Amino acid sequence: MSHHKYKLKLLARLRELGLRLDGIEDALEAPHSKDWEEMAVEREGEEVLERLGESGQAEISRIGAALQRLNDGDYGYCVKCGSEIADTRLELLPDTPFCVTCAG
Repeated sequence: MSHHKYKLKLLARLRELGLRLDGIEDALEAPHSKDWEEMAVEREGEEVLERLGESGQAEISRIGAALQRLNDGDYGYCVKCGSEIADTRLELLPDTPFCVTCAG
């Protein structure tokens, strides 16, 4: 079973996340305005950006683990029960380590 298309999807998503996270870092490092009200809005925006950054980092970790499973020949099999993960599930979630039963 060839998983080349999933590897390409994972690598493309990794590139996209890298660009997105770079943009988030740039926004967080931007100088703040002097007005207190504007600063409050900027701080609120920073919290949202930080949460996006954290979720991006978590996704990067999941993608890294999926790429490692590809290299090890374990990709496409549930890490919990060992069952084969359905192609339809991998199409939607190429970084998933679980079959639909174990994920639920």
